[in-house]
Amino acid sequence: MQLKTILNRIEKHPSFVYGQPKFEEGAESIVIPLSPRAKSRPVCSGCGRRGGIYDTASLPRRFQFVPIWGIAVFFLYTMRRVNCPACGVTTERVPWAVGKSPVTTSFAWFLAGWAKRLSWKETAESFRTSWESVFRAVKMAVTWGLEHRDLSNITAIGVDEVLWHRGHKYMTVVYDISTGRRRILWMGKDRKEETIRSFFDFFGERAKNLNYVCSDMWKPYLKVIAEKAGQAIHVLDRFHIMANINKAIDKVRAIEAKELKEKGLEPVLKSKRWLLVKRPENLTEKQATSMNELIQYNLKTVKAYLLKEEFQRLWDYTSPVWAGKFLDQWCKVTMRSQIEPMKKIAKMVRRHRPLILNWFRAKGMISAGVVEGLNNKLKLTTRKAYGFRTFQATEIALYHTMGDLPEPERTHRFC
Repeated sequence: MQLKTILNRIEKHPSFVYGQPKFEEGAESIVIPLSPRAKSRPVCSGCGRRGGIYDTASLPRRFQFVPIWGIAVFFLYTMRRVNCPACGVTTERVPWAVGKSPVTTSFAWFLAGWAKRLSWKETAESFRTSWESVFRAVKMAVTWGLEHRDLSNITAIGVDEVLWHRGHKYMTVVYDISTGRRRILWMGKDRKEETIRSFFDFFGERAKNLNYVCSDMWKPYLKVIAEKAGQAIHVLDRFHIMANINKAIDKVRAIEAKELKEKGLEPVLKSKRWLLVKRPENLTEKQATSMNELIQYNLKTVKAYLLKEEFQRLWDYTSPVWAGKFLDQWCKVTMRSQIEPMKKIAKMVRRHRPLILNWFRAKGMISAGVVEGLNNKLKLTTRKAYGFRTFQATEIALYHTMGDLPEPERTHRFC
């Protein structure tokens, strides 16, 4: 079967004819000439209507196509200019590429597909093209996907802030965590009140259909979510609650370790940071022995650790009523501990008590851990890309990888 025959089956353009393919020795590429059919009229790139031929370019343009057996393939076509009654003299629109792009639409979708599996740099190197071509291909796929995605029946969302660049540059990420779906719904630069308001402006009336919202304790998020989606059960992310407790324990350890050193006492807290934040069931045999030895000391750090482990019992409850009683008792004991960082945690828990108890009201319907799992995938995506310098590039990469965006039906997917 000839190459022309294959192209006419998978990449047919009725108003154009494929010429005889030629192999370029020096460049190790295949060039396929294209020419318009006799008496065919070019299409205006502005309004899309056909018009008369004004003139023809002096030199042909090359459009990169999907490679064959690792050999780069190019379409070669001499562009015509259209004498359009509405738009004046314009360059014609060709069906295999968009605008001035040197890459065919089929090759762009091909690159976008591989960019989900490889880094953009690896994709460009593997298919003998540039990083910019891969970026434009992914951007095209994301733009089309966002315009055609289905935003109906969204009943649960997760909101979180994520560090996307060094220098404390954060972005707000909203996930769709409805039953059977896990995808990025929206991203916004920064983590301010106006950022989360921008999401609800985009989301519009759909916010009234939300049954559950999951977030951390960032004040701007709590305020706007209560205002825009007050009917939804707002669940505080369990991961962030425990992360705050672990930070408090580490602060107690750091202060007490310094005091022990100043008094010339045995540095029993040295190298114990990660030991204190780990769950007992996850400790190695050596770590378990070390923890048993540490617990024998009458230290504030040990008391803080025991309070944390006691707090973990909260998640075993099924009734919000009994969970609330446990929470009140834990806060009472913690406030009497005279450990300032832990007392701050108790005050925080009391302040957000209704939202913490919503975790039990929503149990089995949504999982707060889903948001953290998606965050880990998000960080992996940005790390695989070796970091993006602009927010736009980060946004495009994350929508592409985690947006679960639709793709147009094509004659052939070249996979």
